[in-house]
This record gives sequence, C-alpha cells and structure tokens, in this order.
Amino acid sequence: MSYVDGIVAAVPTANRQAFIEHARKAAAVFKEHGALKVVECWGDDVPEGEVTSFPMAVKCQPDESVVFSWLVWPSREVRDQAMARIMEDPRLSPEVNPMPFDGKRLIHGGFAMVIEE
Repeated sequence: MSYVDGIVAAVPTANRQAFIEHARKAAAVFKEHGALKVVECWGDDVPEGEVTSFPMAVKCQPDESVVFSWLVWPSREVRDQAMARIMEDPRLSPEVNPMPFDGKRLIHGGFAMVIEE
C-alpha cells in the first residue's frame, strides 16, 4: 500500500500567498522525487479544543492559520530514498525557498495506510 507523510503547521495569516508559492515550489520537487500526490490545505473551520486540537498542537497564535498537508508515496521505501535527495535539493534551501512560517512548530509523521478506498 501507499505511504503518507502528514504535516500540520501554524502559518501567519498574512503569509497565505507566500505559503502557497512556497508550497507549489516544494510540491514540484517532491513529485519529481517520487511523490504521487501533494495536498496543501488552509484551515477554514479549525476549532480550538479544550484538551487538544490542531491549533493547540502547533501553538497557533491569533494572527495565524492552521495548515494541514499530506504527501502520498508509492511506498515507505520510495519515500525514505526520496527524502534523502529532497533534503539536499538546492531548490528547497532556505535561501531559495524560505519557509514563511515557524518550522519549529511544524509537526509531521509518516503513516502506513491500512485502508485506501
């Protein structure tokens, strides 16, 4: 089955367009290195929780929006090999494509699919 990388981040709302441009450039690199699909979603209905929530997980500030993203890979093996190359790709260097948000509050993880319908 496919493999998925999931990402949640807090992005300054004023940086929405900069984030979209950053994400488009990054998506091209991910797809070139084997990702089947790259999805970037801007929070539209992301409530604060009492115990936990997306905003709490990324310490979202009042002037920020939650972004939820995922990448689909053919397998974990393809993803692992690609990530080594992606991290070295100069098109994703901070000088060329700076992140328009605080990367320290980004959360991510890899997930093995158990159902894909």
